[in-house]
Order: sequence, then structure tokens, then C-alpha cells
Amino acid sequence: MQEIRFVGRVVVVTGAGAGLGRAYALLFASRGASVVVNDLGSNRHGDGSSSKSADTVVQEIRRNGGKAVANYDSVLDGAKIIKTAIDAFGRIDVVVNNAGILRDVSFAKMTDAQWDIIHDVHLKGAMKTTQAAWPYFIKQNYGRVIFTSSNSGVYGNFGQSNYSSAKLGLVGLANTLAIEGERKNIYTNVIVPTAGSRLTEDIIPPDFFEQLKPELIAPVVFWLCHEDCTENGSIIEAALGWAGKCHIIRSSGCVLRQNLSDDLTPENVRENWSKVIDMTSAKRLTSIQEATGELLGILENMKSGAPSKEVDHVMRSTYNNRDIILYALGVGATVQEPTDIRYLYENADEFAVLPTFYVLFGPVGCMNSSILQDALPFTQVNPTQILHGEQYLEVFKQLPTEATVETRFKVQDILDKETGAVVLVQHDTYDVANEEKLSTGQISIFIVGIGGFKGKRTSTFTIPIVNPPTRNPDVTVTQQTSVDQAALYRLSGDLNPLHIDPNVAAMAGFERPILHGLCSLGFSTRHVLQTYAAGDPRLFKSIKVRFAKPVLPGQTLRTDMWRNGNRIHFQTSVLGTEKPVVTGAYIDLLEVKMGVPRANPCSGKTDLQSDAIFAAISEQVKQNQDQAKKVNAVFLYNITIDGKQLSEWTLDLKNGEVHKGKPKSGKADATLTVEDKDMVEIALGKLNPQLAFMRGKLKITGNIMLTQKLKSLMETSKAKL
Repeated sequence: MQEIRFVGRVVVVTGAGAGLGRAYALLFASRGASVVVNDLGSNRHGDGSSSKSADTVVQEIRRNGGKAVANYDSVLDGAKIIKTAIDAFGRIDVVVNNAGILRDVSFAKMTDAQWDIIHDVHLKGAMKTTQAAWPYFIKQNYGRVIFTSSNSGVYGNFGQSNYSSAKLGLVGLANTLAIEGERKNIYTNVIVPTAGSRLTEDIIPPDFFEQLKPELIAPVVFWLCHEDCTENGSIIEAALGWAGKCHIIRSSGCVLRQNLSDDLTPENVRENWSKVIDMTSAKRLTSIQEATGELLGILENMKSGAPSKEVDHVMRSTYNNRDIILYALGVGATVQEPTDIRYLYENADEFAVLPTFYVLFGPVGCMNSSILQDALPFTQVNPTQILHGEQYLEVFKQLPTEATVETRFKVQDILDKETGAVVLVQHDTYDVANEEKLSTGQISIFIVGIGGFKGKRTSTFTIPIVNPPTRNPDVTVTQQTSVDQAALYRLSGDLNPLHIDPNVAAMAGFERPILHGLCSLGFSTRHVLQTYAAGDPRLFKSIKVRFAKPVLPGQTLRTDMWRNGNRIHFQTSVLGTEKPVVTGAYIDLLEVKMGVPRANPCSGKTDLQSDAIFAAISEQVKQNQDQAKKVNAVFLYNITIDGKQLSEWTLDLKNGEVHKGKPKSGKADATLTVEDKDMVEIALGKLNPQLAFMRGKLKITGNIMLTQKLKSLMETSKAKL
């Protein structure tokens, strides 16, 4: 892997005498950057000053062969800090605003001085330092800025009203600078670190403090500042070697009056308040223009008297391994393709759901409910005039291989296309067992012949298609469909007779029944995952497609693919006619993984270290049946190696038994996912389970509190190991 370097770049890090700032300065310098180490040398309350902190870091960098100079100015004198960079190195490329102090006090006792000094250092100081660098960034058409926010700013914290408001103020500043600087290749981002520092050394518990190493934050900031990183205007939270992007989101809200002539009363607000605060269909708005555009859309609906979009329907479904295998066969999965066996054999080590299985819930729910008719009360919706135009699906985790799920539908918008209406329907699917959101999707439905109601023609809710690059495809995969493909696919729930009945097909103008568009989508998804994910469905994030032309069962599909980072553009055509049937399509992957997957995914590997743990637990349960049954709960352990699930164990403490595999009846009260080696460490008492949970090494779904009852069982089993 090629090392990322910063040769020729000049970086200013404020508050770099210790903690996070020191870690940043050392990493930048080690990768070739010239660093200005700024530190006033005060304590965490901002009292005192000393040149020692900055000098010590500079000396360390120089001893290691790096380039650095010290600066001891306050960040309120940001121009002096930037002048140090220009005088010493002749340019400035990156400003990492890291300096900070604390003056914690409850809001009731807050003085003006305690408020002002925090805002001066955190907000105004960061502004002054960045402002001094800005003209150089503009002139050289390059710059990177990091602002340091805090969990207190994002989530709030008692006794930190001064600190939290300044920290969230930095987010607002970053949002605007990201917009103003983008055209000049100046990118501004916010880091929300959780790390041990002078500010937190006697606040955070010692064992937790030890794990919050600044060196685990520094690489994230380093990448955000590199010329190859195009992230801009983002909030990135980081801790413990983990990082995630944060968004401020808005609910879909509720139209509290339908026409401009209607009055709005407090009673209207009260009656609709549950819809106003309903976050199940929340979305992120990326600009003031987009937020305003939605309001203008609402205004246009009020003017035209267009139908209301606030229509909700719910569909509950239960599926098991048979259903997901049937779906996989319906979209062309075959035992001749090694990566497909995980979709076809329930005992495969990596048995999994093909992610597009969850796309089924969209059209099936629309067909089996009155959602379209309710959304368009001014006309009679004819089912034969309904066309599936576009589809989007995003999954949020590895999908369960059996579950009862609830899909909630919401009409997002209704567009007037003159020759017909387009209805945008969002479908969110949740696991009923734990209310966990598994996927979200959007189906674009075109209804022929009911346009002309003077509605709007575009929507901010539309998830756009993206055309592929103009170059030749990077990879092409072909696969012939079966003449029985539509007959097989419809068994997954889409029972439209257009796909099986020759008479209905003829009435619709087709020579014979056609293949479902979502079936073609499934073929293409498999081809992309085979090529760019080594067949691993866990790398799938989202898909967007437009259906252009029908496919006849028996025809051969050709999937052309173009890679652009983690986005794989694709277009699916019928071989021979060369007519595109799926266009403007892409799949976003969490990671691209090229290469040959495991040769034998059904190895049935059982020689795991944790097997001995469960054997000892089983013996304890047999010997202490009464004590075990007092727990009165069922626990399912998913044991993994390098993130791949290789074994399952059930602790059925309702019936006093332990066995390999899933619960024999019903569902587990709690499911624990843990690496094989970590399970051993926990059982031997070398790894605290609470700490493992906080580190993300132990993942728990279901009734988390019940797992506390396992402590005594683990302790008594430890003696057997």
C-alpha cells in the first residue's frame, strides 16, 4: 500500500504542545510536512503561559528528522501564527484549529467572563487563525481547514453551556467556509474527537482514558487534510480507532393547512404534532436552497390544491431461509457460481441475504395497499396503467436471514408530467423484534393518463440517476435468463399477471409475458458484487436504477460496469438487441474487494477456540439447572473471525440447555456478536465485557440488560477452562 505523504506542504496546528495537537504535529511531520507547533503553554483553564510545551514537540520532530518551528501566540492573534509559517517556510497549506480551554460552570452561575473567554479561544480564535490563512489559500487555489468541535457541542453536556455553544458555532462556521472555499479548492471539515488530553485527564475514568489515545484520532485528521481527500463541509466523529460521519437531519414534517386560504390554529398544531416530530423518514438537507425549495414546493401545492402527500401505510412480512433462497434463484443465482452458494445453501458458512431481497417490499406493498389511490383521490387509479420507473435501496447492516419485518410507506411527492403522474414512495423496513431500521428505499411510480392537475414537475425528494463515464466499460458480465425466469421470480411476491399470463401481456402490447424489472436489477447486483466485492453482500451499501426497456425471459443480460472509487456505475442491456434495459444505475459499496473469494464457503469449520468456552458453559448449565433457569432468557452468540460469521451458539437458559446453532424455537432475547479470540478473552476474565461493548468488540441487539445475568455463569465456567 502506497504511503500517504505531505512533502512540500506547510501545516499549522494550534494547541499542539500536548494531547491531540501534539499527535497531529508528529504525524504530519513524520510524513514530510513542515509544521508550525503553536501552543500558548497554558493549563486547561487557560491560565498561565510557557514556551516549554511547543518547544518540546518541535525538538521531538527535529530529532526524528522532521521540520518544525514553534509559535507561542494566542489564537486570538492568529495572524501572528500564520506569519510564523510564511516567515519560516514561505507558504501555508493546512490549518488545524485544535487549541482549547475549559471553564465549566452551570448556566445559572455563568459569568460574562466565563462565557467570553471560551468563545474567544474556541470560536473567535479559530476564526482569526483561519481568516489569516484564507488569502494565501485563495491565491494558491488550495487549502485545508479543520475545526475541532465536541460531543458537548453536538449532544450537549451539563455545566458546559459556554463550551458547547462555541463548539457548535464552529460547525456553522465550517458549513459556510465549505461553501465559500469550494470553488478555490479550499475544503473545511469538523472533527469531533473523543481523546485523552489535558482537558479530560481527571474527568474521564482512568481505564477508559487509557483507551482514548490521541494517536487514534490523528490519522483521521491527517486524511481530511490531504490533497487526495475531497471531503468538504462534513462533521466527522472519531474515537478508539473508529470514525463516523454526523449529519443534522430534518423530519418529513407535516402540512398543517392544505390551502392558502385556510387559517392555522394551535389546535391544528396539537393534532398533527406527532407527524411534525416523526423522524422515521427524516432526511438530510444539504443546503439552504434545498431547504427553501421544499417550502416552495409546499407553497405550490397549497396554490394548486394538489393532493396531500401525507399518506402512511404499513405492511408486515415474515421470511426465512426458504424465501431468500427462492429470491436468489429468481434473480439467477446458480451453484455454478462459487460466490452464489451463500445465497442458496442455508448451511453455508456465510449464508446471507442478497441485499436486493429488501427491494421486494416496495412494489409488493404498493400493489397490496391503497396507498396510490389514497394519494390520488381525484382520480381512479387503473393497475394496468402503473409502471415501475425507478428504484433506490439502501441497507444499514447485514440483513438477518430470517425475520419478521415491518415496512412503512410514505408518499413523498406527486409530480405532474402532463401525460401522467409520478408518485414517489419511500419504504422503510424495520426488524419487528428490536425496532432496528434495516433499509430504506424509494420507488418512482409512473401512472399513465392522469396528469394535467397543474402540480409541480420536479421534486427535491427525487434521488437522481447518474450516467456512467463515457469511456468503454471496465468490466462486462453476461448471463442468460431462463425462459421460466419470470415464473420463478414472481413467487417472491410480485404476482402481476403481466409476467405470466400471455393474454394480459398481449393486452399490454407485448408479444409474450415480460421479465420483472426488479429481476433484471437482481441479476446486475449479483454481477457487481461478484466483480467488485468478491461476492460479499456485506460490502453493499445502496443501489439506484432506472428501468428503460422490458426483457423477455430467455434473453441474455449483459451488465457493463465502470468503477469510480467505491461507486460502481452499471448499465444492463439485452445481448443481441443491444438495447439498454437498466440505465443511469449505480451501486455504492462500503469497500471494493477485488480477487478470488473463498474456494470452499461450505467448509463447516468447527475448530474455533470459543467452542471450548461453550462446552464449559454447557457443563455448568447441566450441573446447575435451577440457577440457569432463574435467568429465564435465550441468548444467541454469533462467533466471527475477521468479521466473518463462522459459528452460532444458543444459551437457552429457559430450558437449561446449550447447543450449537440457532434457538430451536422462537427467537433469542438477546443476540451477541463477538470475535472468536475476544470471546475467549472475555470468558477468561482478560477482557471486561463492558469495555468490549464500548470498544465495539462486543455487539448486542435485543434486551441488553439481560446480558448482565450472564456474568455469574461466565465466572463459574472460567474455572473449567
